[in-house]
Amino acid sequence: MATTAPKVDVEARSGGKPFRDRAYDAAMWLMGPLERSVVRSSLVPATPYLDTEHFPWARELEGQWRVIREELDSVLVHEGDLPAFHEIAADVSEIAHEQWKTYFFYGYGFRADGNCARCPRTAALLDGIPGLTTAFFSILAPGTRIPPHRGPWGGVIRYHLGLIVPEPAEACGIDVGGEVAHWAEGGSLVFDDSYEHTAWNDSDKVRVVLFLDVMRPCRAPGSWVNKAVIGIAARSPFLQDARRKHEAWEKRFVEKHPDMGQA
Repeated sequence: MATTAPKVDVEARSGGKPFRDRAYDAAMWLMGPLERSVVRSSLVPATPYLDTEHFPWARELEGQWRVIREELDSVLVHEGDLPAFHEIAADVSEIAHEQWKTYFFYGYGFRADGNCARCPRTAALLDGIPGLTTAFFSILAPGTRIPPHRGPWGGVIRYHLGLIVPEPAEACGIDVGGEVAHWAEGGSLVFDDSYEHTAWNDSDKVRVVLFLDVMRPCRAPGSWVNKAVIGIAARSPFLQDARRKHEAWEKRFVEKHPDMGQA
């Protein structure tokens, strides 16, 4: 691992936030005490990166990564029609980038049935992961850099499975809490996204990972608090809006590629 992060040259969008975004920020601030109680009860370290030994299901994903990669390749045939992350998830406007594409499977209680049907073996593997809240292919185009940011809630742990990692591997990386790591095809990377983090692809080829969020393993009563907060978040206007946007994209995609709708 390197010890310093590269300079990030993509800035967060400037200007005043709309009222809904300010309300969201205020809600997250008020949730601070609950978040700290969850982290104190954590059964895994509260460090920037975590060992896969805490997540036994990661080994199965590693063992099946070529199966997932094969289904990813069929998706990338239509890469130009895939939505950017911010086109689905409105609450990421500060790190929006047109060249950060997504292909969603799950999002806080919502299952993207069409996408799962087109990648059935990947979907079956995801179905076996306990505490899964979010899953998608994260597609970072050449020359793309994501500004520094942190996740809104420390009750989830983030996982990346390297699927397409251009060479040299050092051209693509992620900085979590000031510690830099690099992806490897078929390799797992687990981190706590409540630390400030940034990612980049300085290569001339696309970089793709399977991106998951899972509930942080906790002791009671922290586990109860975590489950309740995540359940409430799934019913929030932000997540409901994301669901509607995904369904609208799905309709357009199937109309343009009717053969993909029968997958």
